[in-house]
Amino acid sequence: MIPAHVPADRIVNFDIFNPPGVEDDYFASWKTLLDGPGIVWTTANGGHWIGARGDVVRSLWNDSERLSNECLAVTPGLGDVMQFIPLQQDGAEHKAFRMAVMKGLASRYVVALEPRVVEIARELIADLLPHGGCDFVAEFAEILPLNIFLSLIDVPLEDRPRLRQLGVQLTRPDGSMTVEGLKQAADDYLWPFIQKRMAEPGDDLFSHILSEPVMGRKWTEDEARRMCRNLLFGGLDTVAAMFGMVALHLARHPEDQKLLREQPDLIPAAADELMRRYPTVAVSRNAVADVDVDGVTIRQGDLVYLPSVLHNLDPASFDSPDEVRFDRDLTPIRHTTMGVGAHRCVGAGLARMEVIVFLREWLSLMPEFRLDPAQPVRMKGGNVGACTAIPLVWQGIS
Repeated sequence: MIPAHVPADRIVNFDIFNPPGVEDDYFASWKTLLDGPGIVWTTANGGHWIGARGDVVRSLWNDSERLSNECLAVTPGLGDVMQFIPLQQDGAEHKAFRMAVMKGLASRYVVALEPRVVEIARELIADLLPHGGCDFVAEFAEILPLNIFLSLIDVPLEDRPRLRQLGVQLTRPDGSMTVEGLKQAADDYLWPFIQKRMAEPGDDLFSHILSEPVMGRKWTEDEARRMCRNLLFGGLDTVAAMFGMVALHLARHPEDQKLLREQPDLIPAAADELMRRYPTVAVSRNAVADVDVDGVTIRQGDLVYLPSVLHNLDPASFDSPDEVRFDRDLTPIRHTTMGVGAHRCVGAGLARMEVIVFLREWLSLMPEFRLDPAQPVRMKGGNVGACTAIPLVWQGIS
């Protein structure tokens, strides 16, 4: 049933989990919406709005007064079950809990972690180098950021495959797990670690955060579960997806490989630009008040889906947005890859550091690499879009 307040000329049938052509080109599949109005209503997935123009996406993402994070996703029931802290909170409550998480992810901790990121990256590259090729997604992109995150929260690296699958079910559900089952699996895994950190704080991220008072008091066990659940899922998929897109660009553009090898001082700016050019994260909001935008009214109770790709790649938002220019000199807050406003990603600094380290180590240790012409690149949609296969080849070195 299409709500009466939705104009007929705004109705589309666009499945955010499977946009047309997404397997071949995630970005092209989404950019088809840029040719229409600034906001549309899709009949897929129960019906919801989609911000479909850069200025609309950016302004709605930044509207934390009338658009709430409570729903978490357009997937029915996901938000009611997950109850993430601080992601699903709003207002003063969100600010208080977010501050504790931000202190746990303070820049001094990120800087201190960098040698470990370098160490893991070098180990992975050394293992891959003699083989002359790899599936970059399975053999690097899904391993490095997850290993770093597991080191950050001090949990066993051998648990990586189990946790990776939970992350996939959250961002790209395939129906094999119920929402309740996904939440319970995460809680069953995390609870022993949470208990230990609350009783005997260590030097890990969970301990740093749980040691911070919230509104003048200690964290409750329920709050600790919800926060750790949020950080677990937040660290599983997003950086892996970004690594894949960055590697894909470099494989397709050997001239950029050459430039960054010859001028490694450009790498931080290159990381920022590649993160702008290849955004794959989207957020969902539920309206808690009516919002007039682009000639329509989002009614209280409506769901709104906001894809960062439609801000970052809108020609009205950036000059020649499809072009990668390492001299754009844009600050990371100018684009929407990591969000905007009160709910901008708390791990943005950590993610940026990981991308910089990846670029620096991969380009300094690997020979020129390219896509394997015998195997296809594959992509997938979802709340975090990603490459599912990137076959790379290079001249093997023994």
